[in-house]
Amino acid sequence: MKYHIALAVLTITTFLTSCSSNYVVSTNFDKENIDQYFSASNVEIYNKEGDLPGPYKFVSLVEGQDCQSMPHQAEPDKINARTQARQQAHQLDANAVVFSGCALLDNEKLAKINASNDAKQCHAIIICYARAFKINDLK
Repeated sequence: MKYHIALAVLTITTFLTSCSSNYVVSTNFDKENIDQYFSASNVEIYNKEGDLPGPYKFVSLVEGQDCQSMPHQAEPDKINARTQARQQAHQLDANAVVFSGCALLDNEKLAKINASNDAKQCHAIIICYARAFKINDLK
């Protein structure tokens, strides 16, 4: 009887140790992807150019867009478009943006400009435009 218990314990122990070793975990976490995803948080939004603090310089015009690819999907989101514009500003080493506006192009408006790639891929699209700035004293 003791022999069977010892054999069972040995078998279970061997099984558990063989199953719990030599595993390599592979994830899709990449520091660059994480930095890119959170880059918009490094770009402040201001209502107008006069609100920018301290010395600053104009960097570039930026834009972001969000596409509704099928009629049954969620409508294009202004927040996603603005976030994409802020990410683009961050790539240009800007740390502030002033949005000039967003334009919603529905299916009818896109049909009028059907030569564009967006018109072929999107049921509706929202595009937000901004000016990107580099503020010297912004932490």
